[in-house]
Amino acid sequence: MIKLQKTNEISPFYEKKVECIHCQKTFPSLKVRSKFIKIESTESDFRPIYSDENINALFYNVFVCEHCGFSFTEDFSKYFAPGLKEIIEERITKKWISRSFHGERSLSQALQAYQLALVCGNLKKEKFVTLAGLAIRTAWLYRSIHNENQELRFIKIARDLYLDSFSTEDYAGTGMSHTRILYMVAELSRRMGDFENATRFFSKIIENQRNGGEVKIIEMAKAQWQLVREERDQITS
Repeated sequence: MIKLQKTNEISPFYEKKVECIHCQKTFPSLKVRSKFIKIESTESDFRPIYSDENINALFYNVFVCEHCGFSFTEDFSKYFAPGLKEIIEERITKKWISRSFHGERSLSQALQAYQLALVCGNLKKEKFVTLAGLAIRTAWLYRSIHNENQELRFIKIARDLYLDSFSTEDYAGTGMSHTRILYMVAELSRRMGDFENATRFFSKIIENQRNGGEVKIIEMAKAQWQLVREERDQITS
């Protein structure tokens, strides 16, 4: 006997009307309902592993304007410095072949969206911490399909951007704390095989623990610092 799907079942996705911060036109974009976002575990660089691989909230973080091609997230500032809109018009909009990212996204579409947002964010001169967030999520998507070369490429981009954010303190007022920035620099350095910077930044977190702070991240830093020592010893032995 064939079971019919209930017509009143709630979809994991809902449509959101988004106003493009560049051209001000509206377009539809899908988001995942929070009740359907179930994280099974989290990796050491905070990549979430979702219980249902068909409902990956990472796929829908980036809004892609179907009208002008400008791609952005909720972390982007609405402010455009003088002259930037003209640069984006020339570099993005004039070359944009209109297509919609509305609807359920494939991994390929999600990767395109993140890489478009990275280009747009760089042109717009978004905060380093915002660009780093795009780069690390791109790396996570490549990790999910075991593309190590591209994963490491975007890990390096993210690590360097987190370093810039640390140096300029542009993470102030965002969801990223000083300790978490230090941790991301350290852990991404470890994943790149840059054990010198990994040791240096994990040590900064451990040294600062007496000042209080985020206990979970401090404990993670201690574990990863030990892992760095073991990995370095394996290479030198």
